[in-house]
Amino acid sequence: MSGTISFSKQVNRFFDNAAALTDHDPSLLAQIRECNFVCRFSFPVERDNGSIEVISAWRAEHSNHKLPTKGGIRFSPDVNEDEVCALAALMTHKCAIVNVPFGGAKGGVRIDRRNYSDRELERITRRFTFELYRKNFIGPGCDVPAPDFGTGAKEMSWIADTYQSLNNGELNALACVTGKPVELGGIRGRTEATGLGVFYGVREACGIAEDMTKLGLSTGIEGKTVVIQGFGNVGFHTAKFFHEHGAKVIAIAEYDGSIFNPNGLNIPALDLHRQETGSITNYPGSKMMGKSESALELACDILIPAALENVITKENAPRIKAKIIGEAANGPTTAEADEILNKMGVLIIPDAFLNAGGVTVSYFEWLKDLSHVRFGRLEKRFEEYSFRRLLTAVEGVTEKRFTEEMLKVLSQGADEHDLVRSGLEETMSTAYVEIRETKCKLDGKADLRTSAFVNSINKIALCYGDMGIFP
Repeated sequence: MSGTISFSKQVNRFFDNAAALTDHDPSLLAQIRECNFVCRFSFPVERDNGSIEVISAWRAEHSNHKLPTKGGIRFSPDVNEDEVCALAALMTHKCAIVNVPFGGAKGGVRIDRRNYSDRELERITRRFTFELYRKNFIGPGCDVPAPDFGTGAKEMSWIADTYQSLNNGELNALACVTGKPVELGGIRGRTEATGLGVFYGVREACGIAEDMTKLGLSTGIEGKTVVIQGFGNVGFHTAKFFHEHGAKVIAIAEYDGSIFNPNGLNIPALDLHRQETGSITNYPGSKMMGKSESALELACDILIPAALENVITKENAPRIKAKIIGEAANGPTTAEADEILNKMGVLIIPDAFLNAGGVTVSYFEWLKDLSHVRFGRLEKRFEEYSFRRLLTAVEGVTEKRFTEEMLKVLSQGADEHDLVRSGLEETMSTAYVEIRETKCKLDGKADLRTSAFVNSINKIALCYGDMGIFP
């Protein structure tokens, strides 16, 4: 985009703004800022027609202050080294902000997956995994990939299988990657994790009366108008949870067009329409808006960019009418736009915090694979029996009688899905409170993004101090 600085420079600008508010040694800050390792791969892959194509790919490990490093692998024709390094840096800070004990990493393969068959994608994924293994860029204790743009559970299962075949007999081999199918060591709740984390984070922000009053809004989610750019996995689940909790999702923007209904869209029905037609366009009862970018400028309470980076720029920022921007995507707001929006009084809930739901639940999956036991397996029945005894005691004291159906509902123990959601909610809530407390302590010197980076820098600096590398 003309006039926009590179993605990595934007991330570094956010870092520098926060670093200036700390008192850490400049050499320590320089270490935290830089990307530790980046590797570029070129490898041949046979196409279905017998031809050979050379594929370019990257893996960056931004920080090894904690191991393993963690970060997704994206399949995109626009992948480049700058993007991968920037996303790895964001992952470092994201993990620190939400107190997940990983360093940051990211990977990318420069392909448009729509141009390849499933068999070709499998060959590409397996070969990339082999190259990562040869360079020691994958393993349960060193670097653990996950899904990202253009990849999903299927690609992660290929990665896990390839790594297992290269490490015959390694007990913890399945922990080499997260985002796998549940049947192959994945975890329940991973699919919706990022979108649900976005909802939890925005809900936490909307629950603070002082902040909502400044924006001219009431507390809570119910009744607020929401615009979402992107209706992929993250955008869909974000829309779904807002819709379920009483918000009005008035517009959805996708690459092939935007739809609008001032009374709110029925998200489950819209999803069915997309499954049947392959597009959100021409959804009954909605108005087409043309270019997807136009939805960004709609009047609304909450704007959720959930697509790719650099969609809110210095050109369109002055036309943004949302009072809250929740960054579900990585880097959707350029540094220049960020400055403009803050001057306009928009509350920006930053990506480095808000879209951390995916890595949080990936952390839970990694722990599950290392422990070799499903969450809830040990305690679920015990909880149910305990709740039943309590309910029986209540019956004895109050002479109230519960039906068997009521007893089943009231005494249900937590299963893996319940525990994952509980852990995610706790993570997002605690992290937001920490960020806001830092913002208040800085007394007008920082917005939420800068405050989040300050928290991250302080936590990473403490790790380096414990290592004895820096005083």
